[in-house]
Amino acid sequence: MRTSALKFRSAPRATILHSMATIPPQLPLATRSALLRASSSVYFGTATMKLFLPRAFSSSVKLPTKPPLCTADELHYVSVPNSDWRLALWRYFPPPQAPTRNHPLLLLSGVGTNAIGYDLSPGCSFARHMSGQGFETWILEVRGAGLSTRVSDLKDVEDSAHELSHQIQSTAKAAAKEAQVTEIADTAPPASDVSVVGEASASASAWDESKIVARLTATFMRLAERLSGFLSEGQSVFMSAKLFDKIAMLLEDSRMYERFNEIRSKLLSLIESRQNSGLGNQIRELTQRLVNLLDDGQKSVSPQLIDLQERLTSTIEDFQKQLDLIVKYDWDFDNYLEEDVPAAIEYVRAQCKPKDGKLFAIGHSMGGILLYAMLSRCAFEGREPCLAAVATLASSLDYTTSDSALKLLIPLADPAQALSVPVVPLGALLAAAYPLSSRPPYVLSWLNDLISATDMMHPEQLEKLVLNNFCTIPAKLLIQLTTAFREGGLRDRSGEFYYKDHLSSTTVPVLALAGDRDLICPPLAVEDTVKLFPENLVTYKLLGEPDGPHYAHYDLVGGRLAVEQVYPCITEFLSHHDSA
Repeated sequence: MRTSALKFRSAPRATILHSMATIPPQLPLATRSALLRASSSVYFGTATMKLFLPRAFSSSVKLPTKPPLCTADELHYVSVPNSDWRLALWRYFPPPQAPTRNHPLLLLSGVGTNAIGYDLSPGCSFARHMSGQGFETWILEVRGAGLSTRVSDLKDVEDSAHELSHQIQSTAKAAAKEAQVTEIADTAPPASDVSVVGEASASASAWDESKIVARLTATFMRLAERLSGFLSEGQSVFMSAKLFDKIAMLLEDSRMYERFNEIRSKLLSLIESRQNSGLGNQIRELTQRLVNLLDDGQKSVSPQLIDLQERLTSTIEDFQKQLDLIVKYDWDFDNYLEEDVPAAIEYVRAQCKPKDGKLFAIGHSMGGILLYAMLSRCAFEGREPCLAAVATLASSLDYTTSDSALKLLIPLADPAQALSVPVVPLGALLAAAYPLSSRPPYVLSWLNDLISATDMMHPEQLEKLVLNNFCTIPAKLLIQLTTAFREGGLRDRSGEFYYKDHLSSTTVPVLALAGDRDLICPPLAVEDTVKLFPENLVTYKLLGEPDGPHYAHYDLVGGRLAVEQVYPCITEFLSHHDSA
């Protein structure tokens, strides 16, 4: 175990006592901080504390009946202010014989993961182990993860939780049954190749002009309104052009192509325009012209335009689904940092009532990154965080000097690419790939190395982790996380605040653990962040030996030797800092 060198950077300080979440996130950090300086102070204990968010626990709830997926003692839901999100909190009580502790413990998971990684089985449960050591333990599932849900009425939370539990378990069971890779035979030619003229005539007669006009108009209007603020003007134009390109492919080589381009140009100009007066009528008029043009093509029954209505309808539906995904998965790292984690911390404090108002927190992967970012923000804003001590597992704010496998995400840093791929369904992708990674001929066996080193995780637990633990990730979140691969490391959404710059001013003790075979967060990346902390506050430990055992990304939490080599190290560290 060793400590790191310190590289000190002076940090501006201000007494900021209102929630960052209440200030429009588009504003630069300096502007947002200036707006907050006028706030009045709130005192908690002997330290001046900032209220991250309004206390809204009257809109939080403990479920009377847990869904089957949740293996904790209790399942709580905390509301995120100014949103419909209800975040799931798994709660574990210490047994009667456990030592008495002064601080509860909050666990934060990695990107695109839920609580299951911390509680794989009774014999492999980090959460249960820590509660057994006397720490009342909570696991937060941030928005979009696990059993967290978006409902407007608290009465619907329980039904939603049970439905989500059923979906996750059903998907896992279905994937587990895929024991063999099956050959998919080519199907017969599509039915549209038969009786071409007759089908074309039927399609022409069935052309529903009014519905097509309404759907296209709604789509274009939505783009013109920039998806309720999600898309910038340039991104709206990009998406509009993408839809027109898809429609143009239906008309390619036809006599209507030039007329279509004329209408496309005018529609794009309207969508790009900032003038709202009469915008709806103009878009509807041009949409009607576009549909009339397509109607002429449909009636001509030219070979290029057979089944035009069906193909156009399919194009609009697919595009609308993409827009819906962009709006549905509209959050990034800063939403977690400024809204989700503070809501959970305040709720746990209210439930457990620690004497000094502080918690312990442990974060794996992105969970640790969130804790680092929180310490940096607190130092920058001149306030004492409500954390007694922090432990991070395989986390870093700067990956520029390491050969992390996460560099595969860098192409998504292009906003245009992210608009084309608005979400990454990590859970579905890993479930589909699992049979190819765990059974002959092991085509995707390299995926296992990203998760666990050879023989470090029991096959049943690895299967449960892969099939149950991963969720869908918004591209918007990945875009921000990829800044960790640029000079200066991870930044806030404005791009102006570098989270690593203020770690040298923190007063919170930190334990940072790394795995010797971690391909996602290599030891070098962990060390690059560790060396920024005050030397007397940070402890760094590298797990793994030259001749084995070795630790990959998830072995620090669920590896078969974690209970012997990792958990005691964390317990000792937290115990040392558990004074009231």
